[in-house]
Amino acid sequence: MATFLYKLGRLAFRRRRYVALVWVALLAVAGFGAATASTATSSSFSIPGTEAQKAFDLLDQRFPGSSSDGATARVVFKAPTGEKMTDAPQKAEVKKISDRLTAGSAQVSSVSDPYTQNAVSKDKTTAYVEVAYKVSSAELTDATRAALEHTGEQARAEGLTTEIGGDALQVAPETGATEIIGVAVAAVVLVITFGSLLAAGLPLLTALIGVGVGVSTVTALANVLDLGSTTSILASMIGLAVGIDYALFIVSRYRAELAEGREREDAAGRAVGTAGSAVVFAGLTVVIALVGLAVVNIPMLSKMGFAAAGTVVIAVLIALTLIPALLGFAGKRVHGRKGRTALEGALAKKREADRTGVEEAEKRPNLGTRWARFVLRKPVTVLIVGVLGLGAIAIPAASLELGLPDDGSQPVSTTQRKAYDLLSDGFGPGFNGPLVVVVDGKADDNAKAAATEVSDTVKKLDGVAAVTPAHLNKAGDTATITVVPKDRPSSVGTENLVHSIRDAGGTVKADSGADVLVTGATAMNIDFSQKMNDALLPYLALVVGLAFLLLMVVFRSILVPLKAALGFLLSVVAALGAVVAVFQWGWLASLLGVEQTGPVMSMMPIFMVGVVFGLAMDYEVFLVTRMREAYVHGEAPDQAIVTGFRHGARVVTAAAVIMTAVFAGFIGAGDSMIKMIGFGLAVAVFFDAFVVRMAIVPAVLKLLGNRAWWLPRWLDRILPNVDVEGEQLRKRLADPGGDGGPDTDRELARV
Repeated sequence: MATFLYKLGRLAFRRRRYVALVWVALLAVAGFGAATASTATSSSFSIPGTEAQKAFDLLDQRFPGSSSDGATARVVFKAPTGEKMTDAPQKAEVKKISDRLTAGSAQVSSVSDPYTQNAVSKDKTTAYVEVAYKVSSAELTDATRAALEHTGEQARAEGLTTEIGGDALQVAPETGATEIIGVAVAAVVLVITFGSLLAAGLPLLTALIGVGVGVSTVTALANVLDLGSTTSILASMIGLAVGIDYALFIVSRYRAELAEGREREDAAGRAVGTAGSAVVFAGLTVVIALVGLAVVNIPMLSKMGFAAAGTVVIAVLIALTLIPALLGFAGKRVHGRKGRTALEGALAKKREADRTGVEEAEKRPNLGTRWARFVLRKPVTVLIVGVLGLGAIAIPAASLELGLPDDGSQPVSTTQRKAYDLLSDGFGPGFNGPLVVVVDGKADDNAKAAATEVSDTVKKLDGVAAVTPAHLNKAGDTATITVVPKDRPSSVGTENLVHSIRDAGGTVKADSGADVLVTGATAMNIDFSQKMNDALLPYLALVVGLAFLLLMVVFRSILVPLKAALGFLLSVVAALGAVVAVFQWGWLASLLGVEQTGPVMSMMPIFMVGVVFGLAMDYEVFLVTRMREAYVHGEAPDQAIVTGFRHGARVVTAAAVIMTAVFAGFIGAGDSMIKMIGFGLAVAVFFDAFVVRMAIVPAVLKLLGNRAWWLPRWLDRILPNVDVEGEQLRKRLADPGGDGGPDTDRELARV
């Protein structure tokens, strides 16, 4: 592989104008597709294989037209103190508001009457109006939303407390200005790392091009592939982080090759052949982790994974082709003025080292070398401190509660949250999350009797606030019953009630043969959380297993990949503990702008496992391949660790700081899901890079010694040799008349 990538790097360097033109053209085409694509609708949400989804599908069949993909709004009113919503002035005002809502937009389908639809609270102080729209929330025009908001303002002017809930006011989540701060931090780190504005700008430029191509493609295909609005944000988050990192490693290796006295074209080829090989395998681990989300069998999550994996593939391709092309344009300026002077000095020192046999690095060890030697002196202490520290941070993960966000998790300043609270106060906490019990009596045509039995049984269960009369379909074979819990939708009590109704449904089926199913938004959320929990271990086994095999091929070892996987598990559990502490317990919540604590988003653990595992393996590959490279060239295990840190620690540190900053930038997002994912990924990368890879890994390798690189002979013969370290490439370049062949001869002749 290294030889092929070496040729690719040199080709891109020589044909840089064509390569740059191709990428600019791809960006233009993707941008045009995104600009001309129709507005993306909200992604359809389904959970195949769950009872809630089965009941939902049954309702579509038996009650045709009862479900709608149109947006809804719930305008909630509270009467002034001492008055009631049933008083004549309030009734007249509600009638006036309903008329305004009906006439406010052609997209309005219907507006309910609270006085005929039993939408007034028992104490008569709260009422609500349901507004149904003909189109989805994403397709609502700004004028329609403005008319809805203006109606609320008019009602407030008349003295009624008025708030608006539902999905009609939902808009695509915004990431906030802090995302720009994250990119700015990345720029500063790159300037410090390279000491050159031009060299620092290359990773940022190529990463932005890659994100532009990837996100524009996602936007262009959003309607065709039914992608949600958050898909492009997650794709940009991951694409930007890996795009900067992969470019950083290629540029760093290119500058190192120049310091060895290589010609520019040869240095570009060698950089792509060596660091590029690590980029390919690091990218593969990320892609495996993201594509592996498909095993959960939740279409929304699978699409998010595939979209993010696509941006990673683009980042890898850009690092292998566009980076060497831009290095060709940069020329000597890639070092800056001071850097060019330093380069000349480095070359002079290298010539002196070649003459005396004393490496400059041995005389003046850098920070990475000093840190590695410190760890090698105290490996047990470093290992214990690292493991216990992450273990302590992971303790809150034992209290992890999962759920999906609703209006109750919105910031308290929003009208959606205020409407949610008004309904909870007026109608009870469970009113915002009613359960729909579906009685399928088709098997014995006795749905009515079965529904009566279900109603009587459910009324006796703990945690039930109200049960509505059964509603039969036209065929008389299916009935629906609405159950209002006593507790809020995301509570443990409501979850227990769902399970109790399902258990009672088994008894009804035994008596009458009718199927009893529980659905509704609350039941869907409960089933979603359960499905995510059930899929976590199989997904973890699949992803870690495939990546273990991949890393075994890369490192020609069994213990190194095993250590990498165990270290990842430690860092991801610690990151989950931090997420629980902040978003569930409320620690440092105000500092991070978390206005409402509650259950952790259901997909967070499995999504973190997928994304963080791939990113964690990046640092494992980039850092340990340098150690492996030194080891196979005859260095002792301890010295190989020092060599790996001398060459790789600074770059890996810069890459980790950049990735942490990029992810942390999304903490400023207004959407709670994006905020939580940004925080979780930021702390996970920080823990994995600076505690696991930079401390625990060298400590474990020190304790293992030569055994770290052991591989059974029979397995060594089976595994393909992909030459990630570039060992065979160096042999070809050192002996072009031997293994190199005619292609290598011609390439070397051009140097």
